[in-house]
Amino acid sequence: MRVLVAGATGVIGRQLVPLLEDAGHDVVALSRTSPNSATRHDVVVADALDRDATSSAVDKAAPDAVIHLLTAIPKRINPKRLATQFAGTNQLRTIGTRNLFDAARAARASRIIAQGLAYGYQPAGAGLADEDTPFWTDGPKQFRPVAAALVEHERLTQEAGGLVLRFGHLYGPGSIYAPDGDFTHQVRSGKVPLVAGGESVFSFTHAFDAASAIVAALDSPTTGALNIVDNNPTPMRAWLPEMAELLHAPAPKKVPAWLARAAVGSWGVAFMSSLRGANNSRALSRLDWTPTYPSWQQGFNPG
Repeated sequence: MRVLVAGATGVIGRQLVPLLEDAGHDVVALSRTSPNSATRHDVVVADALDRDATSSAVDKAAPDAVIHLLTAIPKRINPKRLATQFAGTNQLRTIGTRNLFDAARAARASRIIAQGLAYGYQPAGAGLADEDTPFWTDGPKQFRPVAAALVEHERLTQEAGGLVLRFGHLYGPGSIYAPDGDFTHQVRSGKVPLVAGGESVFSFTHAFDAASAIVAALDSPTTGALNIVDNNPTPMRAWLPEMAELLHAPAPKKVPAWLARAAVGSWGVAFMSSLRGANNSRALSRLDWTPTYPSWQQGFNPG
């Protein structure tokens, strides 16, 4: 299968391309700029926000499948400025998605897969969130445009007959949880507290598992959305102290929500105290996939 990967140099893309090649697929990368060095795979150049350029690039690639992993997330996130920092990603999830999938349709690509998010669910309700749980569109102000873009992103993907793979808190090489990642640096510095008891439940996804799920989904007829997360959703009050211990960092301080709000805003407080874990049972039953790292405790290596 000839597979166009939009976002081949990202955290997931760097894991995905070798897996696709090992599986015998012919890979083409969509890039905003020409590569600085030679690659094993073909590259077509276009900014996904430029409709004509995207159409031309996808037509040139002539893919059987299109994988959309495009984001513009900064390495350091300020939760008080989330809406501004995610503006580029929101555009890629809306305008970019429409441009890319319209081009894919014109090129007669038979399979479309897009990267989604498995921790933007409404926090209300008991237990883990499944794929039918709505996104938190009426949540903290800074998160609302992010949630709105996710809803539109999924609508466009489903309109194109594709599948959204909703990834959890992404860790592994190149992520914020990597040895050189920003979150790891903050934990080492003792700057990540447990806010309001640290009740947020995190469903993690290793970048390798995200990539292997994409490979599995190429051969599946499944459409709609699937949670691609590990088997061990864990409250922040449990995993953060363990991370600090692995890093030989100070134990996280305990901070009330009202005090944390001044530093990280309402979204920062919600992120650390209100998020809901995700249920992966639908993905396990519908894809020929299981996580290589069934728990963050097996895959986590902050260095």
